[in-house]
Amino acid sequence: MFKIVHAQFLAPGIKRFVIEAPRIARKQKPGQFVILRIYEEGERIPVTIENSDPERGTISIVVQAAGKTTQLLNSLETGDSILDVVGPLGKPSDIRKYGTVVVVGGGVGTAMAYPTAAALKQAGNRVISIVGARNQELVILEKEMRAVSDALMITTDDGSYADKGFVTDKLRQLIENGTRIDQVIAVGPIVMMKAVAEMTRKENIHTVVSLNPIMIDGTGMCGGCRVLIDGKSEFACVDGPEFDAHKVDFSVLVQRNTMYRDAEQRSLAEYQHSKAAEDGKCSVNSQGAQA
Repeated sequence: MFKIVHAQFLAPGIKRFVIEAPRIARKQKPGQFVILRIYEEGERIPVTIENSDPERGTISIVVQAAGKTTQLLNSLETGDSILDVVGPLGKPSDIRKYGTVVVVGGGVGTAMAYPTAAALKQAGNRVISIVGARNQELVILEKEMRAVSDALMITTDDGSYADKGFVTDKLRQLIENGTRIDQVIAVGPIVMMKAVAEMTRKENIHTVVSLNPIMIDGTGMCGGCRVLIDGKSEFACVDGPEFDAHKVDFSVLVQRNTMYRDAEQRSLAEYQHSKAAEDGKCSVNSQGAQA
């Protein structure tokens, strides 16, 4: 069991957990992830490590509630425990001095981009970060990203905070202004990473994306996280999660990530119905006790 030392919502539906995991904390490097399981019959889900503290023996993860398992996870509080946390998994980010690096984080992908941005800055790069979210409430880790960036740009889809638009608008602005860009790293929704890849391909700017397909064991044995890279099958869990964006077949990635959507929606609906019934029962029992 892995104890949750601290749990706090960063935004609606987005929660940060600080978890006791000393072995993982000692070995974790930027770009790596863990696979966790909440209870014995639960599914395994991959989550990027946002930060680690080897001295305290803790790691931090940021989770956005989307399906049944992530909603269950976000219902946990400080003092609760998670059954399994396995890692660190995957290849670390390639940290070296490139020159000027643009780090793009979309939505909760900002939590995945943050440790890589911090390491790149420490390696002597000029780091320009672009963070995007649907609205102001969903902008996360602004203070943290600003602290590790030479410049930080923020966009919101609805214009409720900072500049209205998408992260690609800011990237295009940098390119059109003649900013020298030696490397781009993009982490977030598939459609965002694909748009970034298409833009940088035209400019011949080397670009890396972090892929988060369906995973089960995290060791390359199950083949669930298979992705098509430069026409060849690779596994995100052991060959990635970071890949050359210009070699990723995003159409196959989208197809594989939607394979179980119907089953996931049914599972979520059943969970929400069960939870509503349980909450209603508790309410009735409470009223009865008061009477």
